[in-house]
Amino acid sequence: MNLGYTLSGFMVGILVGLTGVGGGSLMTPLLVFLFGFKPAVAVGTDLLFAAITKTSGVWVHHGKHGSVDWKIVGWLAMGSIPFALITLFVLKHYMAVGKETTGAITFTLGIALILTGCSLIVRSVLMNRSAKLKPIDDEHSNPENAARFKHLQIPATVLIGAVLGVLVTLSSVGAGALGTVALLFLYPRMTTLKIVGTDLAHAIPLTAVAGVGHLGLGNVDVVLLGSLLVGSLPGIWIGSHLSAKIPERFLRPVLATILLLVGLKFILQ
Repeated sequence: MNLGYTLSGFMVGILVGLTGVGGGSLMTPLLVFLFGFKPAVAVGTDLLFAAITKTSGVWVHHGKHGSVDWKIVGWLAMGSIPFALITLFVLKHYMAVGKETTGAITFTLGIALILTGCSLIVRSVLMNRSAKLKPIDDEHSNPENAARFKHLQIPATVLIGAVLGVLVTLSSVGAGALGTVALLFLYPRMTTLKIVGTDLAHAIPLTAVAGVGHLGLGNVDVVLLGSLLVGSLPGIWIGSHLSAKIPERFLRPVLATILLLVGLKFILQ
């Protein structure tokens, strides 16, 4: 157990609890730039880290709030899980023939971080618009909303899942912020609580499949994973309780700017 890793997990956990920004957006760059881990190891370890930490969140959303739309989770998974497996197969093939995959992972990580930074800004706009609409519990029972995406809603959701499957498997980033923005656009009359719960529920099987795949490729540091979990779990709890006292509108633009800059650094490496 490494105290530095645990402290980093604790600090990232607080930020996740405060802002709701996915841990991968913050943890993976930290592991690469601060601790010098290879991008593949940082991504693989963070994927299993995400799968474990998000499980408790889904338990709350499904059991306590009933805020998970399992149909949408299924549609997302129809795209994300197969494409995650395909991406893992391609990575395994390139490793087997001795080709370097670090460049592809690093570039994808940079793209994912830039998209996540942009999504933090777009998300605020979409959430404000969504708040002006009358939220409903059953998205599919509203004829006005059904007409808006009459034939595109389901295939678009599957397509979004496929894109997330590739991005998350290669970078460990995007399951939270990008998934939420996509759902806000496709299902504008869903309650914010249900959007978050549904996106979180989809992130678990995706990060678990991708994380186990990276474990099989030798891209997971078990000691690092344990150290991060020890620090992050109490950090998330503390951050979620502090979130009501610290204005989110100040933190999100700062985080978005940081993610954009870090993303550019990865791309330009």
